[in-house]
Amino acid sequence: MPVARRAALFLAALALVSVPAASALPRAGAPDPPQNLRGFLLRVDEPRSDVFSRTPSFAWNPVAGAVRYEFQLSTSGAFRENGIVFSDTSLTSPVAAPALTLPWITGAPHALYARVRAVLADTTTPWSDSFGFDMQPPAAPAPLPSYPGLLRWTPVDGAAGYQVWFVDIPKIVSVTTNVADEREFYTFHQAASWLAQVRWRVRAIRNDFNTRANGLPAVTHGPWSPVYSSVNPPFAVGPLKPLATVSDVVSTGAGRSPAHRLMPGFAFSGSRSFAGTSAELYRVYVFTDRGCLNRVFASAIVGSPAYAPRLTGPLALPQSTSAITTARSSYLPDGDEGPSYTFDRGKVTGNESLPPVTPTIGLPAGAATVGATPPVGATPPAGAPPAGGPPAGGSVVQLLTSSGTTGPPIDLWDTDWSNGGGYYWTVVTVEAKVPGALSTSVAAPGSAVGATTLPVSNATGLAVGDTLSIGNTGNIESATITSVSGTTIGVGAALKLGHGAGEPVTRTSGNIQYVDVELAQDACASGRVQRFGKESEPALTSGGEIFASGLSPAGELASASNRAAFYGAPLVAWTTALGAEVYAVQWSKTRQPFVPETDPATGALGMMTLNTSAILPLTPSTWYYRVRGYDYSLPTGAQAMSWSDPQAIVATKPTFSIVRDATSAGTKAFRVPAGGFSISVPSSWDGVSRSTAGVALKSKPTLVARLGAKLKDLASGTSALRFVAYDSGGASISTTLSVQASADRGAYAHSAWVKRAIAEANGLKNRVGPVACAQVSLPAGAGVRCALTVRAQGGGNEAAVLYFLRHRNATYSLTFTSSPAARGANAGLFAAAARSFRFTL
Repeated sequence: MPVARRAALFLAALALVSVPAASALPRAGAPDPPQNLRGFLLRVDEPRSDVFSRTPSFAWNPVAGAVRYEFQLSTSGAFRENGIVFSDTSLTSPVAAPALTLPWITGAPHALYARVRAVLADTTTPWSDSFGFDMQPPAAPAPLPSYPGLLRWTPVDGAAGYQVWFVDIPKIVSVTTNVADEREFYTFHQAASWLAQVRWRVRAIRNDFNTRANGLPAVTHGPWSPVYSSVNPPFAVGPLKPLATVSDVVSTGAGRSPAHRLMPGFAFSGSRSFAGTSAELYRVYVFTDRGCLNRVFASAIVGSPAYAPRLTGPLALPQSTSAITTARSSYLPDGDEGPSYTFDRGKVTGNESLPPVTPTIGLPAGAATVGATPPVGATPPAGAPPAGGPPAGGSVVQLLTSSGTTGPPIDLWDTDWSNGGGYYWTVVTVEAKVPGALSTSVAAPGSAVGATTLPVSNATGLAVGDTLSIGNTGNIESATITSVSGTTIGVGAALKLGHGAGEPVTRTSGNIQYVDVELAQDACASGRVQRFGKESEPALTSGGEIFASGLSPAGELASASNRAAFYGAPLVAWTTALGAEVYAVQWSKTRQPFVPETDPATGALGMMTLNTSAILPLTPSTWYYRVRGYDYSLPTGAQAMSWSDPQAIVATKPTFSIVRDATSAGTKAFRVPAGGFSISVPSSWDGVSRSTAGVALKSKPTLVARLGAKLKDLASGTSALRFVAYDSGGASISTTLSVQASADRGAYAHSAWVKRAIAEANGLKNRVGPVACAQVSLPAGAGVRCALTVRAQGGGNEAAVLYFLRHRNATYSLTFTSSPAARGANAGLFAAAARSFRFTL
């Protein structure tokens, strides 16, 4: 075959930079282990540390020829089996992002150790030197300036919430923000002897979802702070008015007030309604509109001049006048605050009294990924759909495990504060009322003897704990209400008498009801209202550069620069979002609209992690990624916080060279790092350099490769790489081999793929005569072998043998050609080369 024809088909475009890839042949001497293993939080080039307050990411120098890496974390410097807390054997880039909570643990010199080794096509490197480190909790929160009745402290990075210990009661309450009210000290006693000094301690709480491989516990709290003392002034009297919303920032409703990143507490002063009546109990309402109609939050009832929501619930308010007398000389415990109503008799259930939320532990499903493996370190809970396939009976793929209990929905959604969004809040006075007599009647069909429910014509005003008189003279009995549902009431003991429709039902006594003294709408209209905003999102950049680390296109470990480009799967990180308990990260091929891609490992539209880093499975292209937190103190199904602004990141094809490896007798081997394969050819394939029509063929090694410049990438369905080897025979090239990759369109069964491969051979435009195809089994996998004759460009025929192999959603074709006369002589040579073929990525 003329040299000019081959040269025109395969132009050389070889760079001189090699990237890690694998060889299929033995190497001379033992390979070196990975070097320079270290931990980091945001970027691999940050100052080195061996002490971390949250689970770090890890990186190491890449190993030439690595197919993948195996990474381990252990409490044993010798990495004994019972010390392994985390293991990942599927890393394709020199970075790791363990998705688990590490325990607080310190040692001499260290208590935790990391190590890594590279897996090559034909061997495995030794383990690296271990990287020792310790996990220490962040410093305990410190007090911050606040308002009377409201404790405030410094937020802790990565905290999911806080516990506050009132030392002198004693009592511990839980919150998700950095403020706590002093309701125990104020409610039903406003004398200075109760309020003047409050001693307290505080500690941060964290989550623990995906557990350690060896079952090692990881405590979910940090250290207690020292005992702090809060000094309060005498209780302020006068008209009730809002003062400020308080969390990580303090805002007073002014137009330039900053947005809160945590759920705020609400500080107010005074005790008189705008009608002039004084009260000792208060409730805060939050609305989305200035007119205070669309309510989104109702507080517990408190006696303090401040309110901050709690996970541990409201106070157990007195339900009788005698109980109020007792409350004036004691601290109230947590419990049911009893029936409460708005001024216009609408029933109110404070957010702290709502049922616990269900945490979000999964993401919507995207395209199904057949045969995928679950994410390392994330074990789906019992009953969860298998990762990688379509979710069973739903459209969410569960990605995290969840244990323990959650609290009620006591937080508010983010608002677009900078563009005009926000909330409005007010505070109203509340009165403890002893219910008077109230009459209604039995509704049809009445009740029989032994019934535990009673239909009534009107249940408005009736409440649990009320005592009723039921029936006419001679048919009267008493009952205590245990439930109210619509117009049906439940009674504590079975009725002893039957009662027909129309018989009287009279409330003779009842528990105290807590009723607003004024309408929130009227309070807002009178000017007792403040506006505030809430925004919390993770940061993806610093100084214009993203937090990303991975393998550069030149094959070196690197952090992102102004143009973030990586070869393979990069690790991206972000700062914590205050209030977030877990995070989701998604990636898209476009910034606007942002269309999330499916994670091939799980079938979900993105990833979830309780840490602040993730490895993105990107193919060569320009991508955009975004991150948001999930706040488990928001309502079930609506716990997503704000997305970060999308950031660009580039996954590149590498610059590469074809690398000659050690050879066995009579052969020489080459690996193509970018193409992810290696192959051996006869050592006689070592012709001389030739030049025809001004186009040179490189012959030392006798290979030609082409990447990217004029060919679309593999994902678009056309070739991304061609590899050619040839045997020089006088004035022409007598024997050739080419390897070409093309993308498979869609996921289909092996039998369908075989039919497509045979159809491709039959569809060759230069085919002459019939094609004989058969399925074969090669070391690289099950494939198809086709023998045929093709027409050469310069005239005449050539014998051709095609091997088709499938790997990672792509079809690789190995094409051998020779003169028809040499078909038989070369059959064994071609078969041996095909058997030597290995995938290395």
